[in-house]
Amino acid sequence: MLFKSFSAAVFGIDAYLVEVEVDVSPAYQGNFNVVGLPDLAVKESRERIRSALRNCGFEFPSNHAVTVNLAPADVRKEGSAFDLPMALGLLGCQGQFFGKILNEYVFLGELSLDGGVRPVRGALSAALAARERGIENVVVPAANAREAAVVEGVRVFPVKTLPEAADLINAPESFKAVSVDTSRMLEESSEYAVDLRDVRGQMSAKRALEVACAGSHNILLIGPPGAGKTMLAKRIPTILPHMSLEEAIETTRIHSIAGVLDNGRGLVGTRPFRSPHHTISDAGLIGGGAVPRPGEVSLGHNGVVFLDELPEFQRNVLEVMRQPLEDGCVTIARAAVSVSFPSRFMLAAAMNPCPCGFFGDATRECHCSPPQIQRYVSKISGPLLDRIDIHVEVPAVKYKELRGAAAIEDSATVRARVVRAREVQMGRYRSEKRIFANAQMPPRLIRQYCAISSDGEKLLETAIQRLGLSARAHDRILKVARTIADLEGAACVEPKHLSEAIQYRTLDRTYWA
Repeated sequence: MLFKSFSAAVFGIDAYLVEVEVDVSPAYQGNFNVVGLPDLAVKESRERIRSALRNCGFEFPSNHAVTVNLAPADVRKEGSAFDLPMALGLLGCQGQFFGKILNEYVFLGELSLDGGVRPVRGALSAALAARERGIENVVVPAANAREAAVVEGVRVFPVKTLPEAADLINAPESFKAVSVDTSRMLEESSEYAVDLRDVRGQMSAKRALEVACAGSHNILLIGPPGAGKTMLAKRIPTILPHMSLEEAIETTRIHSIAGVLDNGRGLVGTRPFRSPHHTISDAGLIGGGAVPRPGEVSLGHNGVVFLDELPEFQRNVLEVMRQPLEDGCVTIARAAVSVSFPSRFMLAAAMNPCPCGFFGDATRECHCSPPQIQRYVSKISGPLLDRIDIHVEVPAVKYKELRGAAAIEDSATVRARVVRAREVQMGRYRSEKRIFANAQMPPRLIRQYCAISSDGEKLLETAIQRLGLSARAHDRILKVARTIADLEGAACVEPKHLSEAIQYRTLDRTYWA
């Protein structure tokens, strides 16, 4: 007897529907074969299914030949989400569903040995794929229900056990679909545990963070150990604009596929903050594997990727970031497949000014020689530094600032100014595709929107000649100056805006030699 149902498999951050065909026929010796390019996790499902059926009181066709085909058969299937539809197909072949046809359902779920339904990756992408195919009903593990229910136009039914899924097929009217208020979910999940007012002093660094967030510029914090570089970086997401629903859904899809989404959490409402260790590999940073998975730069999509102790990262690891920084996506090519993951993030990095960390410090003596300092800084390639718009010094905090009672701006106040500047930029680039902030301006738009006066020309020319800046650094200065002007509500880029932008090129100054 043949029984068919639908499931879904993940490809990149998207999902495609898989038809699960189960055939049970008499045989002298029972066997269980899964075809359709399954990976090891799919092949092992037969043992989970056999135990789950028996422990739930169902019959397993031991003396029959069981063949499961996952169509399309020319695309590799991986993961444990096919357990539930395969088990239901076996029950259907035994007449458990009274001749019902499951063309209007998509099933996802991993089975435990006692028949429980465990959460799986990619439930949100599967729900989107079902909607595109016109299938209105999606059956998922209870832990994935809120995530899948974010998709409008589909009815999501949570199940906790295999018998519950069987009852749903036989009596769907007795089950209620999960409904969620996406606006409320987004609001509830948009609270941060940290705030910019926690940071004492560092007014120049805070100003640089505000400029960086206003224009989505990459930033490098340079200072001695204990100055607060990491503390500042962790508060960057709190002054970025709140995530829109579209951004939240896209970010949630990536986190769900990577398996880092908290069970029961429907949406990622806060800007991601990823801080990989400096021992990370290039595959861990940008993604990879036999079946490509998103890396840290994709998990930081719509948020911040923070690289602490930047010179300690391997050179080849840092160099692979150049493509995602420029293109906003990562393409991973394998012999049989090529996958793209979105990776539009803001890069924040931190480093000491020298190997001992106290070069230029007023209170501690630096024991590094000039060649040692030069070798330390040169671990970061010029092309990568050119892609970091803002370099800012973070000096040690003075005692009076640390213990003072002066009023400190909170994240909400700074965020309000950032949002106003972003709104100006959205209006400016409304006719452009995939450009939302000043940092994304191509050269043709720089010439159009970053025109400067004759005094500004002289100032910029002097800075470029004295600092030996590259053409890319020239463009970065103009972009940052445009953002500073937007924060002030100025229509044109003035010399004072250029002057501040030039100050944010610390690593280009001659004293680093």
